[in-house]
Amino acid sequence: MASMDTAPAAPAIPARRARRTPIFGSRRNLERALPWMVVIGIFLFWEVTVRVFSIPDFILPSPTAIWESYLRWQPAILDNAGQTLFTTVFGFAIAIVFGLALGVAIGSSTLVYNGLYPILIGFNAIPKVAVVPILIIWFGIGTVPAVITAFLISFFPIVVNVATGIATVEPELRDVLRALGAKSRDIVLKVGLPRAMPYFFASLKVAITVAFVGSILAETIGSNKGIGKLMVVASSRFDTPLVFAGLLVTAFMGVAMYVIANWFETRMTGWATRGMTQNQQAGM
Repeated sequence: MASMDTAPAAPAIPARRARRTPIFGSRRNLERALPWMVVIGIFLFWEVTVRVFSIPDFILPSPTAIWESYLRWQPAILDNAGQTLFTTVFGFAIAIVFGLALGVAIGSSTLVYNGLYPILIGFNAIPKVAVVPILIIWFGIGTVPAVITAFLISFFPIVVNVATGIATVEPELRDVLRALGAKSRDIVLKVGLPRAMPYFFASLKVAITVAFVGSILAETIGSNKGIGKLMVVASSRFDTPLVFAGLLVTAFMGVAMYVIANWFETRMTGWATRGMTQNQQAGM
């Protein structure tokens, strides 16, 4: 018979957790390090491939050749990158204002939806490369066509996502709110608009990246300054490392703007992803 003063046995550690010894300390640290690991791996593979197969720089420059070109032309690259960033952010800001307003109107009114949505879809289907020459004829070569192109190409995702977030408010919830005395305007502003915020910020992360496409597209067709103009000049001289340097600088700016949009999304709509975060932590 066992003695009464025997200490209770310690609870067994689940085998799943006992076997898990994460290298980075936690899942969150691994998630933070993984993007850098992938990027470094891609550049290493790129460098090794170019050197092993002796690919000429004018066909595919190595990352080291691109870095050397960036250092050589750094003042010109940064000057043109500043112009591209300005036109992109300006056009993107205009798209946010008009896209949010029109998205609210379309999502809250069936009449506005039926009247404007087909036009928006048709206009979005038009290749923006065909619109840029018209903008140059109207406004001349310079900043304005690039701003308008960035606006046009980033406007549609914002409208669609905001309209979807507002239009998908449950009919039962609308009926209950109306029974409690809420007006349609109150339902849109106090229920529909907060519900559309996750959709809105998701559209921002898409729109800011495509806005750079619009700016550079306009700069390659008709502009005196910008990354697009820089790449056209570099291509005419077969300076492929400089072209790639412009592309990588643009990619860096796009990632930076994406991170900023994601930061605002986390601060303003953290409640929308709280459950998913808790589930991920529970699975660690």
